[in-house]
Amino acid sequence: MLDKIKSPDDIKQLNNAELNSLCDEIRARLIDTVSKNGGHLSSNLGCVELTVAMHRAFDSPRDTFLFDVGHQSYVHKLLTGRNDRFDTIRKAGGLSGFMNPDESEHDGFVSGHSSNSISAALGIATAKRLRGDDSYTVAVIGDGALTGGLAFEGLNNAARSHTRLIIILNDNKMSISRNVGAFSRHLQSLRMRSDYIKTKRSVKNRLDRVPLIGRPLSVGISNVKSFFRQALLGSNIFESIGFYYMGPVDGHNIEAVQSLLEAAKLSNQPVVLHVCTTKGKGYTFAERNPRDYHGVPSFDVTTGDYTSGSENYSSQFGRYLCDIAERDHSVCAITAAMTEGTGLGEFREKFKARFFDVGIAEQHAVTFAAGLARKGMKPVFAVYSSFLQRGYDQVLHDAAIKGEHIVLCVDRAGVVGDDGVTHQGLFDIPMLMGIPGVTIFAPSCYSDLKAMLSTAVYDTPGVAVVRYPRGGQSEMPDGYSATVEPFSVFGSGGGTAVVTYGRTFSAAYAAANGENADVIKLNCIKPLDERLIDTLKRYDKVVFVEESMKLGSAGAAVADRLMESGYGGRFIHRAVDDRFVQQGNVQNVLHEYGLDAEGIAALIKGE
Repeated sequence: MLDKIKSPDDIKQLNNAELNSLCDEIRARLIDTVSKNGGHLSSNLGCVELTVAMHRAFDSPRDTFLFDVGHQSYVHKLLTGRNDRFDTIRKAGGLSGFMNPDESEHDGFVSGHSSNSISAALGIATAKRLRGDDSYTVAVIGDGALTGGLAFEGLNNAARSHTRLIIILNDNKMSISRNVGAFSRHLQSLRMRSDYIKTKRSVKNRLDRVPLIGRPLSVGISNVKSFFRQALLGSNIFESIGFYYMGPVDGHNIEAVQSLLEAAKLSNQPVVLHVCTTKGKGYTFAERNPRDYHGVPSFDVTTGDYTSGSENYSSQFGRYLCDIAERDHSVCAITAAMTEGTGLGEFREKFKARFFDVGIAEQHAVTFAAGLARKGMKPVFAVYSSFLQRGYDQVLHDAAIKGEHIVLCVDRAGVVGDDGVTHQGLFDIPMLMGIPGVTIFAPSCYSDLKAMLSTAVYDTPGVAVVRYPRGGQSEMPDGYSATVEPFSVFGSGGGTAVVTYGRTFSAAYAAANGENADVIKLNCIKPLDERLIDTLKRYDKVVFVEESMKLGSAGAAVADRLMESGYGGRFIHRAVDDRFVQQGNVQNVLHEYGLDAEGIAALIKGE
């Protein structure tokens, strides 16, 4: 059945039995592909029927679809002509794991980060209205993404817009509206029926045309209806700010969802359709543990087993922070809905009162941390590099200006791999280098991380940053000993200095082996130590290599300082130069950009 679906139009021709078969095949395809490629499983299994219903009710791409975050858009890809390429998802040159307009005209907007769908959808819907386009714009957003502040900003602006905007709330873990029995269900059913909406609109239009008393009477009836509905049923945030609210409805009932979507199209105001789904539906292991199967590596379909990689920078960080918190009751941990991903699961269990999951709200997390610091606590905010981007203003304005002592543990720094362009951790250094009073540590191994975390918490004023890559540590030189000195020199006075930090140190050390080159490892990349510049001036050639965007990077800062000091040697800077890095295996991507041992060796040799 799935192989016959070449476009959304093909779905509209199917009967109920065929639709059920199609959904079964979609789930099988999802499980099979994600078990091999890794990716987002639970969220996609939960929105199969919902996505099918959407494509039956609307006309994509004329009607525009946006999936918030995009990690629940796999089904959409399968139904829009990408089934034959689906086995390439998250691979180099293959389909993106998120929405990508360059990939298909059916993808309405780029996605990868949370909470932007409503704002983008409102912009698209408004542009359509201004251009005389009467098509619909549909944004699908999960209840988790609604914890992001941008989602509320979009809701507030969209509620009273005159657009054909439909927001589908895919609720897979909590109820928003209270259920108060048969009377509630009766009224909900009445309000959702197409004939009710048509009648309501007709009566309003007729009353508005009655001279003198028509408009006041229409408003009066609406106010009385709203009063009794709120008194009997209560209200919800969507109705309160001006949306037409429909639901909740079983998101696994295609006919019911499609019927409500058709009814929503008849409304003359923006609509919120509340759909309840089961995350992981159709795969027992994912249904039992939807969080564990949200984003997974490859796994065994029969047993559900997968190797998560027990030892990595995230888990080590979590363990070290627990050790510190055990001794110091002023230490707090903050996460923005990424407890397990950032290694804070153990901290949450051991120190419940000092653990704060603020939801997908990095801006709030930074300012919340600054408030904690203002009254003597030691807040540590663990956050992915790509998500810290949302908190730039708060780092600058709320923390750095007054020197509030907060610690930012920046996970997934550098190249991240299969999650691709939206998740690359290549922007945090250029973002932070220009903020006065920020100190940035860059561990190259677990022992570095332990020493630098302690230094960040206890011996660093203002905003202290500890950044580390995804995955585990790389091979270090024999006898290596961690230090928090600003930099370390490895070599015996060669003519070339290879300067680097973090994960790249291992590759640089391997590349310099046997060459006339020393390796200078930066432990603290901001502020730059003046002794570093004096040291580098002794070399004929300086090669600076880093996993960062080039403009505004640590290497750019070193180059400026060397030039100002009158350095007469040759300076070579290898970083990512003004382009977005696409998805692919981490080692392959590093090789492509010359950031592995082979690429660094070529720089040393002048090739």
